[in-house]
Amino acid sequence: MELPLIVGVDGSDGSILAIDWAADEAVRHGLPLRLVHASLWERYEGALPSLGRERPSERVMADHIVASAEERVRRLHPDLKVTGEAVAAEAVAALLSEGDNASALVTGSRGRGELKGALLGSVSLAVAARAYCPVIVVRGDKAGLAGTHGRILLGAGDPDTSAEAVRFAFREAEARGCELDVVRAWRLPMNENADPPAPAETPVYEHEAQASDLVDALVADVMADHPAVRVRRATVEGPARKVLVNRSAAADLVVVGARRRSGHFGLQLGRVSHTLLHHADCPVAVVPQRT
Repeated sequence: MELPLIVGVDGSDGSILAIDWAADEAVRHGLPLRLVHASLWERYEGALPSLGRERPSERVMADHIVASAEERVRRLHPDLKVTGEAVAAEAVAALLSEGDNASALVTGSRGRGELKGALLGSVSLAVAARAYCPVIVVRGDKAGLAGTHGRILLGAGDPDTSAEAVRFAFREAEARGCELDVVRAWRLPMNENADPPAPAETPVYEHEAQASDLVDALVADVMADHPAVRVRRATVEGPARKVLVNRSAAADLVVVGARRRSGHFGLQLGRVSHTLLHHADCPVAVVPQRT
């Protein structure tokens, strides 16, 4: 049985964007959609009431948020299998738990209670950093959100962090019938002993060739499984985070890998993923590679 696509909902504008994006994605991949709202209403208003007593208003609000989200999805996609649940839990913990039985988790870029002007909500950041399934943070401009570019952007990282991200990106490009851009950013090493620091003596073309070889090695096996996907490779000199943010303006989704270490807690996002989650012009998929 296919694992559902799970989207966190909280009634905010960011959540509504995430719901619409996730519903389209579920239809695209033929997956059921599960809507989850987490709220500590028991902590806010005491224990749940006994039978016959009026439920706490926080619980009523939680149920209303889920019911409204379900109604929205059914209106957009009447044939999509959708379920929803309000759970009495802290949001990050609830979504991480849901992620154990999900094809992917989808969140908005900001939720209720987040400070205006904040680039990324704390819940989305924590979930993207710690989940063991792919996490898509729905953000960006109208074109990126609508998927009108016809292009998936894959940031080609190191092999030990990118294998799952490569497979994810190919599946996404195939489901959408669009082009896949595989981009590897590289830097020209500097001779720190020079005054001022100068480029190292290794010729530029060797660094470009190494980057190109890495891209070829990453995609070779996966390309054979997805022969219909049109792949465009590029190697670009510059900081990866800046290169990918710039190129996200012409993409419908940017995909990057992340390392997950079993039993390791705390944020596990590199600078590239962190920058994209705050600044990309399209939704961002962080795909974990377990070690």
